[in-house]
Amino acid sequence: MRRREFVASVGAIGGTAVAWPLGVRAQHQPMPVIGFLSAITSYGPFLVAFRKGLADAGYVEGENVAIEYRWAEGRYDQLPELASELVRRQVAVIVAAGGNQSARAAKAATTTVPIVFYSGDPVAEGLVSSLNRPGGNMTGMSTFAPALGGKRVDLLRELLPGASALAMLINPNYAPAAAEAAETENAARALGHKLSVFKASSEGGIEAAFATLAQQRPDALIVGADPFFNSRREQLATLAVRNSILAIYVWREFVVAGGLMSYGDDFADGYRQLGIYVGRILKGANPADLPVIRPTKFELVINLKTAKALGLKFPPTMLATADEVIE
Repeated sequence: MRRREFVASVGAIGGTAVAWPLGVRAQHQPMPVIGFLSAITSYGPFLVAFRKGLADAGYVEGENVAIEYRWAEGRYDQLPELASELVRRQVAVIVAAGGNQSARAAKAATTTVPIVFYSGDPVAEGLVSSLNRPGGNMTGMSTFAPALGGKRVDLLRELLPGASALAMLINPNYAPAAAEAAETENAARALGHKLSVFKASSEGGIEAAFATLAQQRPDALIVGADPFFNSRREQLATLAVRNSILAIYVWREFVVAGGLMSYGDDFADGYRQLGIYVGRILKGANPADLPVIRPTKFELVINLKTAKALGLKFPPTMLATADEVIE
């Protein structure tokens, strides 16, 4: 794991401290360090969005702020030690990105270092006492992705009016997955659909799940919200097309990678919001007083190239209401 260390030098002559003028001392103050903890592998567009938020708040990496990155690369069990490393590094604030596990690891590591998270339901997870008044040392962004299972079922019904058998892929190691699957199953049952749940928590597990899906031939697949799945979006999209499985995903990034369609919040904008909050905290804001941000924009993204490869035509109404159509 590559790490960047930032060292501030203190000048002394003959063992006697030099009495620098106030303005010069200010210039030699070390830059604040942000600890960036993520459950997944680095993804460029999200980091660009995060840095944009930081810049909007007046901070530019390498100029007046430094960032130490820790990537768990989908291995959630490594998050506690990575979070502890950042606390020992005495960072000014920790960004807990890539899902609830990162936020929980950061919370367990410190009660004093401010933490800005990107989490599903931070109240249910016990991260904050309320969305409007978080309390403690944590605040951040709440994603509604796990609560949109019913909407994805509706979209599949609009695309495939005659569908009856749906499948869902979840990661059993991702804490919110069970609740998301239950909500999606209730929505499917209400529309008269049967939902079969498949589980995968590794690259090999994904391959095995799709091998079974190819045999059972469900009408469509819902891929659950999960940081590990997001890091394997190319694999998921490729397997779905290769096995002629119609799939809907949580975020736009899956569709850019070749997935058929997605419906969820604007993930990149969420990372921009994280950057803004980190900047405010570096300027002295108390995370306990910063309300947890809830997404206000949800986007339907469609990939027509993938639809053509699957021999599928989208209804004109869906194309007209889509936020983005990739051709």
